[in-house]
Amino acid sequence: MNTTIIRNGHVIDPANKRDEIADLYIAKGRIAEKSEVRDPNSDVEKIDAKGLIVAPGLIDMHVHLREPGFSHKETIESGARAAAAGGFTTIVCMPNTSPVPDNSSTIAWIKDSAARVACVNVLPAGAISKNLAGEELAPIGSLAKAGVVAITDDGHCIQNHEIMRRAVEYARMVGVPVLDHCQDYSLVGNGVVHEGYWSTLLGLPGWPGAGEEAIVMRNILLAELCDHPIHCQHLTTAGSVRLLREARARGVKISGEICPHHIALTDEAIQNFDTNYKMNPPLRSQTDVDALLDGIADGTLSILCSDHAPHAEFEKEVEFDVAPFGIIGLETELGLFIDLLVHKHAKIDIVRLIEMCTIEPARLLKLDAGTLSPGARADVTLIDPALKWTVSVDQFQSASRNSPFNGWKLKGRAVRTIVGGKTVWKL
Repeated sequence: MNTTIIRNGHVIDPANKRDEIADLYIAKGRIAEKSEVRDPNSDVEKIDAKGLIVAPGLIDMHVHLREPGFSHKETIESGARAAAAGGFTTIVCMPNTSPVPDNSSTIAWIKDSAARVACVNVLPAGAISKNLAGEELAPIGSLAKAGVVAITDDGHCIQNHEIMRRAVEYARMVGVPVLDHCQDYSLVGNGVVHEGYWSTLLGLPGWPGAGEEAIVMRNILLAELCDHPIHCQHLTTAGSVRLLREARARGVKISGEICPHHIALTDEAIQNFDTNYKMNPPLRSQTDVDALLDGIADGTLSILCSDHAPHAEFEKEVEFDVAPFGIIGLETELGLFIDLLVHKHAKIDIVRLIEMCTIEPARLLKLDAGTLSPGARADVTLIDPALKWTVSVDQFQSASRNSPFNGWKLKGRAVRTIVGGKTVWKL
């Protein structure tokens, strides 16, 4: 079936400033004008979207697919299915795999595998340093030619500022943004939870907010020095928001993203030593959460993402100190963001939320995505903002189950995901 008409939906397309009740036309895998679609026609699929939001396909630019090397946690295929179930049509996969995608051949393998088995668009990020060791730069030019959309050592952070500076300069030459996991190893040490009341009470090694903020400050200085975009991943502290706000006001090419767990939870959640509440960076204090919400409201934090980090059950069923960091998030991300940001805290409206999941990441990564413009690839997400549902990890498409949100009651979720004009998931 080559033609689809999505009828009576609330079309929200921030890239084109559309916010109206209208029909959307799809022909030959692309967004089409009405004149291109013959109606009535027996070959036309009609979708009734009354009461639903019709948005550009959502983008998550921070996802761990674990393949190659760790397919017992997740595969490109299962991760892509989880993305589709969460309403995401494009995801960017992080490079902490084995082997590390610090060369064009591993990038080619990821792209070939995704083309073969993924139901959504999977875009690889390349490593900044060889083997993510932070000691020697990866061949950034050949990675860019191989098709990476960004470079990052996510899961690790380059500590040597000179190496990071050269990485940003090379990235500028080849036109890819730099994404950075902000963690000063000397300040963080062996910390596993936020340094504060609960770390002290529970006797767990603390992770001070300054361990993030020191690298955020470094990145601001380098973005200014090199005049090139640096994007700070999964920010969590009031200090990071303050630093970013001041730098962006001065026109520095610095940006930041927020994950749902860092506004849905505080470090109080760790008191039962449940390893599903252990993530990197850790859950912070209520003061930090309030600052993050304000940063979202005023545009300081411009991108929403999941930091989807799958782990097998046996890996998390150990002592809190030695458990791996990370939780899955693709299938709860949209529901949490709508529930928290639009319904509960009313920090932003649904139009801005969709903007933060479409045109904002597309603009940073220079993607041909995140829009419903005629001629654009027909990646579309249908969202019911009023749908009440209960999170059940047993029904997840992901290969892992390490979520702290099992049993949570949420309001709002994706109900159909369309990639290239084809429905790849529906509720």
